[in-house]
Amino acid sequence: MPMNPSEIEGMIKTAMPDAEVRIEDLRGDGDHYAAYIVSEAFRGKTRVQQHQMVYQALQGRMGNELHALALQTSTPPEA
Repeated sequence: MPMNPSEIEGMIKTAMPDAEVRIEDLRGDGDHYAAYIVSEAFRGKTRVQQHQMVYQALQGRMGNELHALALQTSTPPEA
């Protein structure tokens, strides 16, 4: 059963409470999403490490309930 965008967002925010998360359904099928995530937790991490953090937040659902997720991760701009 596919995941809905609010469930994906909730799991990410549970793991990274400061995160600004935007989820976009790319095909309207509930299986292909893009996630845009901004979090201070990403600071000092490589892009691969950032993506691994998101996959960990999804608790093994990537590749199962969640077929495809394009990720764009970043840190907040420094003031």
